[in-house]
Amino acid sequence: MSLAPDITEQLARARADLRMGVPVVMTGPTSAVVIAAETLSAERLADIQALGGQPVLTITARRAETLKARVYDGDLARLVLPADANLAWIHSIADPADDLRTPMKGPFSCDREGDPVLHRTALSLAKTARLLPAVLVLEIADSFKFAAEHGLTRINLESASAALSTRSPLHPVVHARLPIEASEAGRLHIYRPEDGGEEHYAIEVGRPDRSKPVLARLHSACFTGDVLGSLKCDCGPQLRGALAQMGAEGQGVLLYLNQEGRGIGLANKMRAYSLQDQGFDTVEANQRLGFEDDERDFRLGSDILASMGFSSVRLLTNNPRKVEMMEASGIKVAERVPLRVGENAFNTAYLATKAAKSGHLL
Repeated sequence: MSLAPDITEQLARARADLRMGVPVVMTGPTSAVVIAAETLSAERLADIQALGGQPVLTITARRAETLKARVYDGDLARLVLPADANLAWIHSIADPADDLRTPMKGPFSCDREGDPVLHRTALSLAKTARLLPAVLVLEIADSFKFAAEHGLTRINLESASAALSTRSPLHPVVHARLPIEASEAGRLHIYRPEDGGEEHYAIEVGRPDRSKPVLARLHSACFTGDVLGSLKCDCGPQLRGALAQMGAEGQGVLLYLNQEGRGIGLANKMRAYSLQDQGFDTVEANQRLGFEDDERDFRLGSDILASMGFSSVRLLTNNPRKVEMMEASGIKVAERVPLRVGENAFNTAYLATKAAKSGHLL
């Protein structure tokens, strides 16, 4: 029988648990109880500290660089939790909101013993849950008994590491005719990933010939720009401009990928905006939060295009990385079509940063 959840389903449960402030148990050569710093409560912190042992707060190397903490594990740092650490201290390490007001948060004692694979997997899980990349980790002896006694989700470390490093397959759910302003000949396709993540969409304009390069755009969801008309970015004008160009040509495919805020989620994007108000640029803000400049996976777009029967595109983009990833994923880019719209007094510095630090061709 296959009624028990597999590793993909267990990880979906674990993401939901972490978002609600519930710990999960990871089982491997080293086993541990893991809880997200962002959703950690004072009560659960006290419970974890009462277990004994040495909890560590695991953060990314990007966040550690900001905090001037030593990085011994390449992409992450394991901060030994001080005996007098409280919830406010943990939150201040995870969230850079008060960095300028209280920049000196150390000194830190950093763990450098043992294999950090469990901590790396826990960070990946927190990222995919759209939480701040900071997790409290406490090694435990009998993970099976511990998980059973406390009713916690238990996941196998090796299986989880493999699953989190592989993009989830996408499956078509439904498509239907959808007349839109740009073209009455519109059709919306819905794609759903196996891992329980956000659905992605393809807006097909007209009936593009599958044997020829299709005018296409990979557009990452931007609630603030696409829906609210934010002037801080150029996303809304790019979305409408791409659809208008497809409507004018009578054909095209716009892939609307739910990777808000360059893949960090809307809440973290708003945290980045708050940091920008403190004087940091868009790249610096993401990195101070503990993320990379861009956490998106554009291969999702290639998967959808291939599923729809397309093998080559004329790609509407100013981002060379999209071209490279599309080509590497098996979709030929016959032409890069510039899409320079939406500059205003509020986003000039943002666009300049994208050009200087992210390589956008503006």
